[in-house]
Amino acid sequence: MPDALMLDNYLPVLIFLMIGLGFGIGPMLAGFILGPRKPDDEKVSAYECGFEPFEDSRIKFDVRYYLVAILFIIFDLEIAFLFPWSVVLDQIGLFGLVAMGVFLGVLVIGFIYEWKKGALEWE
Repeated sequence: MPDALMLDNYLPVLIFLMIGLGFGIGPMLAGFILGPRKPDDEKVSAYECGFEPFEDSRIKFDVRYYLVAILFIIFDLEIAFLFPWSVVLDQIGLFGLVAMGVFLGVLVIGFIYEWKKGALEWE
């Protein structure tokens, strides 16, 4: 009898997964089945900001593009850590203030390093 009780506990999870898969796969399937199929050269061509593509789509990007993207992710995560920290600052006291100061200091040192290396200058 314990096995039947255990399966009853997982039934809502199974139903949730099925509904989630239905919401994810259902619209794609409906678009594939009901959508028009009249491809022409313009519809299947590469799209680049509203004008004709001028190079191959597999060109290599400059490494600075990736550096700026990484910096954005780092400072975005910094903000994600600052909001909950500011909410509980009165509870964690001086230790939390010093820990966040060290965290922000490391990020500022990294930012200054990137700035001095010229990673933020775009030519």
